Amino acid sequence: MLIDSHCHLNYLDDPEGAIERARQSGVSSCLCISVDEEGHDGVIRLANTHDDVWATAGVHPDAADGNLHWIEDALAHDRVVAVGETGLDYFHASEQAVQARQREAFAYQLDLAEKNALPVIVHTRQAEADTLDLLRAYAGVRGVLHCFTESWSLAKQALDLGFFISISGIVTFKNAENVRDAIKLCPLERILLETDSPFLSPEPLRGKSNEPSHLMYTLKFIANIKNQSEENFSQITSNNFIKLFNINI
Repeated sequence: MLIDSHCHLNYLDDPEGAIERARQSGVSSCLCISVDEEGHDGVIRLANTHDDVWATAGVHPDAADGNLHWIEDALAHDRVVAVGETGLDYFHASEQAVQARQREAFAYQLDLAEKNALPVIVHTRQAEADTLDLLRAYAGVRGVLHCFTESWSLAKQALDLGFFISISGIVTFKNAENVRDAIKLCPLERILLETDSPFLSPEPLRGKSNEPSHLMYTLKFIANIKNQSEENFSQITSNNFIKLFNINI
């Protein structure tokens, strides 16, 4: 069993083909992630059509100034298993007013996660202190820091709050030593795997459109770092996913 815990199938040119290739490569389930209201229908359509595709509902920090109120109704759908992706991205937002809107949107979605007893999928980039402040403010919420690229200090404090850490193909990049350092220290029972497709194809496919079938490259790379067999590590990360999202697979 191998699960892609974070992908954007609705952004692919051929999502149906990508889903079939994922199955053939051994990927048994995918979590298709919402980032805004406009794209949510496409996410739900794929989850409704395929038993091995699940969905989320949320607004990415880059879209934090848009409508948020649709999310609450969307969470009632039986294929939606998490809030997000949400969070903070100060790399793309240097203005204080924009950062403030991101924090408001993040807090709104953390509140929805708490009220609906759902995990939250967190995007965080160059916003460690504010991310941790908001996670602590909603201490009852659990979730995952997706596509982790930040410091071990952030990872450790998120782990202490009960969060999982998800690793993408970035871990295979030559300049991602910080990600490799973090994954060495991260407990096996808190690691998820993701593609973030169609973005961030792992080596040796870097620069090409990513898709869930490429998760095998990331699996092999991290299994080697963690001194695990591919089969065992695949099962561990899949069990972690099932535990966090409370899904029967």
